[in-house]
Amino acid sequence: MSQQAQDIDGETENLTLVQAVRDGLQSEMRDDEDVLVMGEDVGKNGGVFRATDGLYEEFGEDRVIDTPLAEAGIVGTAIGMAAYGLKPVPEIQFLGFIYPAFDQIVSHAARLRTRSRGRFTAQMVIRAPYGGGIRAPEHHSESTEAMFAHQPGLKVQIPSTPYDAKGMLIAAIRDPDPVVFLEPKLIYRAFREEVPDDSYEVPLGEAAVRREGSDISVFTWGAMTRPTMEAAEELAEENGIDAEVVDLRSMSPLDKDTIVESFKKTGRAAVVHEAPKSGGLGGEIASIIQEEALMYQEAPVERITGFDTPFPLYALEDYYLPEPARIKKGIRDAVSF
Repeated sequence: MSQQAQDIDGETENLTLVQAVRDGLQSEMRDDEDVLVMGEDVGKNGGVFRATDGLYEEFGEDRVIDTPLAEAGIVGTAIGMAAYGLKPVPEIQFLGFIYPAFDQIVSHAARLRTRSRGRFTAQMVIRAPYGGGIRAPEHHSESTEAMFAHQPGLKVQIPSTPYDAKGMLIAAIRDPDPVVFLEPKLIYRAFREEVPDDSYEVPLGEAAVRREGSDISVFTWGAMTRPTMEAAEELAEENGIDAEVVDLRSMSPLDKDTIVESFKKTGRAAVVHEAPKSGGLGGEIASIIQEEALMYQEAPVERITGFDTPFPLYALEDYYLPEPARIKKGIRDAVSF
């Protein structure tokens, strides 16, 4: 059992990440009748990844709503619901399908509170599986979290464990502002973890130090957390490099305090993300370090990322994604500078 699960009284269940997402949805729908889910095939079919499996049978068609294949309509309808007191959780089947709804998200959901001077808010969670590694067709593997993190008024959250997935999703549903909740589908069913049956929250905006270390701080999130942890453990055995691994979890707001505190301890940093390097959040993290902890810096910040290309199909997918060997090389370069 994980330490997190031990810290909460009550029964636990061994869940995958996608099962934990479903558990979080079910928990909040049982506790709050204003919570509803909507999207393409989320009802009778249970969702393309079965994240909403069984919810239609329990809560009915008024709270588990199958929508047309129209992302702008899904999100626009959810904004209207939220403005008048409901708490919708619209699902976009893949992050690569979200762009028709981008205007609704950034022009309306993110601005509703300021536009109405606090009269209305968009209490809603936009869920979307994201990222590569599952041999999917075009538009199914994007990692464009930086586009949403750039927009004031949105919170952007990415869990990397089943425990966090449930707790962060519950916290997101309860948050008064709109949240983009991205689920790394590569690890939907990659492993299991003890997750409390009871409702609980993992606070939004707080990073988690997954591995303590003294030589370098490695910042990552989502599906890249596992290969980063693997690389850190192998480096400790092979080279004696003691890497601290920080799972940021929240892209907006970033946990600047944890980033700076970790960097001040180690003086070196690397960022691992599967999105393209240019314009990615690795650059923002490097800027935070420059602004807040320049005098502690011993080496340039190393970025270990995807490439500045469209996400490739099958044959090159494994080469595109950062994997332990490439992560280890980047960490060694930063440490040996």
